[in-house]
Amino acid sequence: MLTEKIIVLRFSAMGDVAMVASVLKEFSEQNPSIETVMVSRAAFKPFFDGIENLTFHAIQPETIHKGINGLYKLYRELRKYKPTAVADLHDNLRSRIVSTFFRLTGTRIKRIDKGRVEKKALTRSVNKIFKQLRQTVERYADVFRELGFDVKLNHKLKKSPLEIPAKAGKFFRNKATKKVGISPFAQHIYKVYPLEKMEEVISLLSALGYELFIFGGGKTEQATAEQWARAYFNTHNLIRSFSLTEELAIISNLDLMLSMDSAGMHMASLVGVPVISIWGPTHPYAGFLGYGQLESDCIQIDHPERPNSIYGNKPCLCGVASCMDLIDPHTIVDKIIEKLNG
Repeated sequence: MLTEKIIVLRFSAMGDVAMVASVLKEFSEQNPSIETVMVSRAAFKPFFDGIENLTFHAIQPETIHKGINGLYKLYRELRKYKPTAVADLHDNLRSRIVSTFFRLTGTRIKRIDKGRVEKKALTRSVNKIFKQLRQTVERYADVFRELGFDVKLNHKLKKSPLEIPAKAGKFFRNKATKKVGISPFAQHIYKVYPLEKMEEVISLLSALGYELFIFGGGKTEQATAEQWARAYFNTHNLIRSFSLTEELAIISNLDLMLSMDSAGMHMASLVGVPVISIWGPTHPYAGFLGYGQLESDCIQIDHPERPNSIYGNKPCLCGVASCMDLIDPHTIVDKIIEKLNG
């Protein structure tokens, strides 16, 4: 019997929303009598498919939910669920306005503590405090704990292969080859491993006989991935060819994912696939390592200026060569071989 209903707010970005899904999976399993209403962009709905007692409600911030009047309309839509609490996992202007509407009508609300002061200390150049900060998934879970609910995150990958889409079946005919996903792009250019070096990684992996799948990006990235797919054996470009639901299903059947500090890492985490991740001006200490992933699987250089950015929207401060340029492609390939054979 369902006893309470929680409105959960997290509108963007893609990787952050995927991390919320990882937390809600565990929350749902540990709190089967609690119903959650996840409020996010419609495109991210596939992340929450299959979570028990969860209803997805889409926010449309560019159209019907635009501006203060649109957010009030969203509040009125959400009020019909008769929630007992609101978990604001975003703490941006939109989520604050929506949650405040609920607070004014007597509904309990709690907001995420993003640890902004700690993160500033981690990324500054002078008097940098270099230490592991609370993981973002734990910050999400803290909001539910503050609302009075129990949730204990196990921080372990749970491999759960989904049915392979029919049009991707041809990629999985050879059961003997290791399947490696590659998510080489990111929203911010400073988080992207130099493409000529990534091409070298792909060349080396292809020569080793691995089956490679390239994910994530728009038209420009698609063109780059197509060039790689034509040039290297067993390399497949999946960009703009599959829906998000289909991509998650394909990823769930891979042996490993190679990703930037980006959504690709969090999508793989959501379906229990280990990730080798490459880090530049950002750092796993900021709390954004994929759920269940290991710090030992993060490839990065040691430098006193790292990290200098939380979100990767600032250039590296490491000197003439950026911290990404200083990572040798063979280092990445050797790590992948070690992980697949370990």
